[in-house]
Amino acid sequence: MKKIHDQYNELLSHTCKVISESKTQQLLDGLVYSAICRATKKGIFEFVSKMLEVDLRFIWRYDDEKIFSILYSRDMMMKYYSLTCLLDVNGNSVLHMAGMMEHSTRVNQIPGAALQMQRELQWFKEVERIVHPKDKESTNNNGFTPRQLFTQNHEKMMKEGEKWMKDTATSCTVVGILIVTIMFQVAFTPPGDNNRDPGLFRVFMISDALSFFLSSTSILIFLGILTSRYIEDDFLKNLPRQMIIGLFTLFCSIATMMITFSSALLIILNEQLRISIPLICLGGVPIFFFLWIQFPILKDMIISTYGPGIFDRKMKLKL
Repeated sequence: MKKIHDQYNELLSHTCKVISESKTQQLLDGLVYSAICRATKKGIFEFVSKMLEVDLRFIWRYDDEKIFSILYSRDMMMKYYSLTCLLDVNGNSVLHMAGMMEHSTRVNQIPGAALQMQRELQWFKEVERIVHPKDKESTNNNGFTPRQLFTQNHEKMMKEGEKWMKDTATSCTVVGILIVTIMFQVAFTPPGDNNRDPGLFRVFMISDALSFFLSSTSILIFLGILTSRYIEDDFLKNLPRQMIIGLFTLFCSIATMMITFSSALLIILNEQLRISIPLICLGGVPIFFFLWIQFPILKDMIISTYGPGIFDRKMKLKL
């Protein structure tokens, strides 16, 4: 195994030497760019890191977050800064390129246009953070600043994200209104008679009140989403945060509603578990399906909004 590794390092060193002496057209003809692209997608970061150490021109070919992660981990950002002032044939800087629409598997794998828009904004903001301040207002040959180019290229995605947000908020608002209506009515029609179990009745009333207030909160949050301005930066934090809070409170209201339903059945049936437990399970089936459908959205939004970030600055490479 050690012999194979030594041969690999020797071959890699020879490859790096040849690449450093090659011109761009030779790299294209030799499919070097394609090899680096495949290595990046497959996670062969040792190979990609060596290539970047030899020639940072590869960044211009692939503005991929994994490439930037390697730059951070290998302390090569100072070298990269020297490239941020360079322009392509159309006068586009690195920040202009970050603002271009990328039709890639990475973006298409993200569920929902709103999260895709958030991902594109995260990418643009991260690159914007490391470029020189004057590059933020520089124009390309068509007279577009990076931000204007981003807006132009992501106009359709932003509209789709707005529609996705509004459709989701509308659906959840309907569910929330139904829960509020039911819980309000249940509060004034308590189950059982005067001989009911006081402990179960206390659970019934507390869960009913919690469900009512949680669903009311979710409705107000979803109404805020429906009436939002829907500007670009709203997709970065504001809208996802509202959707996360709205979905979380809605899920909690559904859970407390099920507790209310279960305690009511136990009170009415005098704790006859053989009858009440199957009924509780049947009543929970539609609730389970709703959570099963909507929970992945909540999970993806939490990871995308509060996750480790678009770049892994702590990537460890074994070189």
